Amino acid sequence: MQEKGTISIHTENIFPIIKKFLYSDHEIFLRELVSNAVDATQKIKRLAQLGQYNGELGDVTVEVSFDKDKKTITISDKGLGMTAEEVKKYINQIAFSGATEFMEKFKDSKDANEIIGKFGLGFYSAFMVANQVEINTLSYQEGAEATRWTCDGSTEFEISAGDRKERGTDVILYINEDSEEFLDKWKLQGILDKYCKFLPVPIKFGTKTESMEDGVDDKGDKKWKSVEVDNIINTTAPIWTKSPNELKDEDYLNFYKELYPMSEDPLFWIHLNVDYPFNLTGVLYFPKVKNDFEFQKNKIKLFSRQVFITDEVKDIVPEFLMLLHGVIDSPDIPLNVSRSFLQADSSVKKINNYITKKVADKLSELFKKDRKVYEDKWNDIGLFVKYGMISEEKFAEKGKDFSLLKNTKGEFFTLAEYKDKVKAIQTDKNEQVVYLYSTNLDKQDAFIQSANKKDYDVLVMDSPIDNHFIQHLEMKEEKTSLKRVDADVVDKLIQKEDTYANLLTEEQSQKVKEIFEKAINNKNYTLEVEGLSPEEMPVTVTMEEFMRRMKEMAQMGGGMSFYGAMPDNYKVAINGNHPAIDKILKTENEEDQAKLAKQSFDLALLAQGMLTGKDLTEFVKRSVELI
Repeated sequence: MQEKGTISIHTENIFPIIKKFLYSDHEIFLRELVSNAVDATQKIKRLAQLGQYNGELGDVTVEVSFDKDKKTITISDKGLGMTAEEVKKYINQIAFSGATEFMEKFKDSKDANEIIGKFGLGFYSAFMVANQVEINTLSYQEGAEATRWTCDGSTEFEISAGDRKERGTDVILYINEDSEEFLDKWKLQGILDKYCKFLPVPIKFGTKTESMEDGVDDKGDKKWKSVEVDNIINTTAPIWTKSPNELKDEDYLNFYKELYPMSEDPLFWIHLNVDYPFNLTGVLYFPKVKNDFEFQKNKIKLFSRQVFITDEVKDIVPEFLMLLHGVIDSPDIPLNVSRSFLQADSSVKKINNYITKKVADKLSELFKKDRKVYEDKWNDIGLFVKYGMISEEKFAEKGKDFSLLKNTKGEFFTLAEYKDKVKAIQTDKNEQVVYLYSTNLDKQDAFIQSANKKDYDVLVMDSPIDNHFIQHLEMKEEKTSLKRVDADVVDKLIQKEDTYANLLTEEQSQKVKEIFEKAINNKNYTLEVEGLSPEEMPVTVTMEEFMRRMKEMAQMGGGMSFYGAMPDNYKVAINGNHPAIDKILKTENEEDQAKLAKQSFDLALLAQGMLTGKDLTEFVKRSVELI
């Protein structure tokens, strides 16, 4: 039996397109062919279960091998196999039934996953790396004859009698010159590890060479010969395919180490398992999130029926959940369409919402179950929770009950608890509750102490996302504003009716201002003489909260470039009630006046960590002289 034919009259340009547009992703040929082999194997197992195949299943391992000399890669299975008619139907016709539409729809595509599978092209991905492909197959059906199909990458094929003796299919790729990199054990091993590590049927691949004795040579020394040893390269039943009650903590931790060998143990995990209204399984882990959360992203692996697809899950998982690690497996996620379609797809939206809810429920459960343990982990999960609340409204609604605020004493409060704690004492004359916060405990220590003297509480807000979270709190919490503890003198941060009066006369205040302006000699500082507590610093240097926030947003690329380009402007509050200012006024020598004023100003800069270089050296010299 021999037959020649043409695949389709519409496909003259399809092979060049496959080779050109899929070339950037050409390693997926192995994923597609091994997946096909696994599908064929699972189908014969299913038929056996249903009693529609009564033969011996035997060993159903899929084998991947290569021959460097013959320049071939072979994928063999012991699955359904095909008859000659089925080869014509599945390989020749169905693959290209939509050829015209394919040409039109994907002529500009550069994404392999957008094309592969859309028109049954999985098998034809073989031509990305091969200049000839051969199929040798024998159907499971009684009386079937072996069939061989060959094609050289043109639209012509040939079918003849095959020589396979056992049920199943061999796909043999004759590798082209440009793709000889794939005739390498470690290259193939890497691709199999990436895409096929968790396929549900055993995959065998020659992974190492072992030496064994082969007699002795002429000198009586032992001779050795090399033997290829085939290893099973995959785990056929990974933990996400099992029921949670079958698993122990150790199983989840071992699987995490298998996925991320160099990572610390995760904090906890969520086992996903839903089959209506969509199908989704998986395990998501909460890693110890470091402050550099960009480094943490793209650690969720997306599978479809245990075949690895991608770790770019941006459109399937909400942005804030990208910080999680783990595995999602769903046959309901459309893998072969454009990103814009993914974003609008109803299944993807449902999956997105489901995962968000599961994560929120897990955090809520942990918080209620053991608050102390939850607080201990807050440094690692706080960034993640805040990110979620800022970016996802539904998560924010649930998150307000388990989101924590931490103060400088290391105490934790829910949002509601904190408001209750500070409302009485930190409400200003305009009935705004003012939350004070610090971004750097060491640098802002003098300001924190000043606030603490008035029994004000100070929050710690030092994560890279806190400037956004602060705005989120101000938007969500009624009559609440947040001010950094060094944004002004403490009496101005929370203004009360009973403020201190400036004990200096107007004339004295003007003279003090002139002395300081001359000593500082810098237009970026705006000076004011104010009535403050005598216990406060003689001089305080601050940047107004609004201006500092705008500049920080500009630095983070928040579209505030106007503010980013502005010079830093600081307010200098001179405490008219401090004895040091009185001493400056009573000093008759102008040079000594200037020296004391500069010393007071430099102390204020030092408190803000702003005194450096030459100015710091001069300050030290002057301090020694004054002593």
